[in-house]
Amino acid sequence: MPRIWLAAGLAVCALFGGGVALFSKDPLHRLWGTSAGISYALAAVCVLASRRRRDTTGIDVALAILVGGAILIPLLWLIWTGHGEPEVGVVANSAATLIKHGTPYKSAQVLATTTNPNLYNPYLPLMAVFGVPQALLGHGLLTDPRVWFGIVFLGVFAFALRVAGARDCVRWALLLTVSPIIAFELCVGGTDVPMVAFMCLGFALLWRPDRSNAVAAGLALGVASSMKATAWPALAVAFALLYVRDGKREAWRFTAWALAVVAVIVGPFAILRFGALVKNTILFPLGLASVKSQAASPLLGHVLAQTGQLGHTIVVILLIGSALAVGVWVVIRPPRDVPAATWRLVTALSAMFVLAPSTRFGYFIYPAALVLWLLVAQAGRKAATAVHVQPGGLE
Repeated sequence: MPRIWLAAGLAVCALFGGGVALFSKDPLHRLWGTSAGISYALAAVCVLASRRRRDTTGIDVALAILVGGAILIPLLWLIWTGHGEPEVGVVANSAATLIKHGTPYKSAQVLATTTNPNLYNPYLPLMAVFGVPQALLGHGLLTDPRVWFGIVFLGVFAFALRVAGARDCVRWALLLTVSPIIAFELCVGGTDVPMVAFMCLGFALLWRPDRSNAVAAGLALGVASSMKATAWPALAVAFALLYVRDGKREAWRFTAWALAVVAVIVGPFAILRFGALVKNTILFPLGLASVKSQAASPLLGHVLAQTGQLGHTIVVILLIGSALAVGVWVVIRPPRDVPAATWRLVTALSAMFVLAPSTRFGYFIYPAALVLWLLVAQAGRKAATAVHVQPGGLE
């Protein structure tokens, strides 16, 4: 990437952080915006000060500033003072409930008598794993779920870049992690962060037609699908890609492994605590439980749902209709390579988040992270091809 482009991108990030600090009504968001905005501005100066193209010192100094200002300072302060969005507490409490009662979900009977939306756990069972350190060892700087969200994201996303053919995977992974796309949500909440990394890894493994890669992709997307139901569209798109490119046998092999992971992780709770699972992970996110979710952004689905029962019904119909429309698109014009599959998934997720009755802008880290992962991977693959191809033929 040309240095001027990177500096310009950091300047935009600085403006975003400054805007959050000045205009947000949430004190947690303002704290992040102040710290991150300053770090983005300083990092831009470091990048511009590094004049030599192949000298990465300026880049590394900029990344160190960003890691400190966009993540470590605000995150550690929020953990130390015990602040965070409600989902952090939901994950920690679900882990404690899992350890104590063998399930991460409150029973349907308990939920029927509560008016507290934070007693609901809209996540699938694997998400509770991130709360286990805090449930076992108590609140601390290293036991907060957000710390483990970030560690898992950075490791898995860097690996996804490497598998997909990107160059300089660690720096690119760090750059995306400290960008507002990931850092903002990670510091205040972060539940979507690890899942999107496994989605990227699943599609990275599908880049090369290979039986073992299809199995590994099934495992990766099965893990993502065992954290949140918002990963399920990725299974359908990946199936369509494999069916067209590699044949139905490979497509069903991938699906079998992905569903096996979901069955092992989610299956026991679906069998033994079916009512609680449905009420927490399906009815509550759709706004059909007795208590409404606190997730709210001025997007079409939420605005319509707030108008009353008719508006909520229209939203559910639109949500189902958009899913069917994307499904028809995938069937009529199935993706034949990973980039095409990724763009179809980005479209499906964007439509779902716009039309969901309980939604927030933070959900758009899914399509944003997928697009950036794809662009970095394609740039790396293109550069690798250019190195080997010379005017007279192959090098």
